[in-house]
Amino acid sequence: MLWALQALERGNEAEAAVIVFNLRCASAHVFEAWFRDGATYDRQAAAGEVVCPSCGATEVAKAPMAPRLQKAKGKDDAAAARRMRAALGELRDHVEKNCDYVGPGFAEEARKIHYGEIDKRNIYGEASSDEAEALKDEGVEFGRVPWLPRGES
Repeated sequence: MLWALQALERGNEAEAAVIVFNLRCASAHVFEAWFRDGATYDRQAAAGEVVCPSCGATEVAKAPMAPRLQKAKGKDDAAAARRMRAALGELRDHVEKNCDYVGPGFAEEARKIHYGEIDKRNIYGEASSDEAEALKDEGVEFGRVPWLPRGES
């Protein structure tokens, strides 16, 4: 989970915005931690200052997460949801038109491209969380996209 809290006005003083990350230690414990911003997390994690509450490990990394979307207020709820679905539908159409579908073989194909074994091209497909983490560890560039089933965008 990745989300940000907006600053809240309290009289004349404002609380600072924070970001919440799901983190995973080397023993695979997943926990939530709050930081002022992403750079603060990076600095604290590199210094070994982020500690797993379950086992005390300081080797931590961001766990797979999805953005938490702020709910629109009042009568705009349905319109906001339609706009979000439309934007995700447009993104899906763009990816499908401009990339090659490689299905569940995404991780292997991405590695081949990364290591120069095959020509570079835009691809999309599926990968498990473990495969995505391994790709990240190898320095393979990729992104995760929320994919709505056809008819929901």
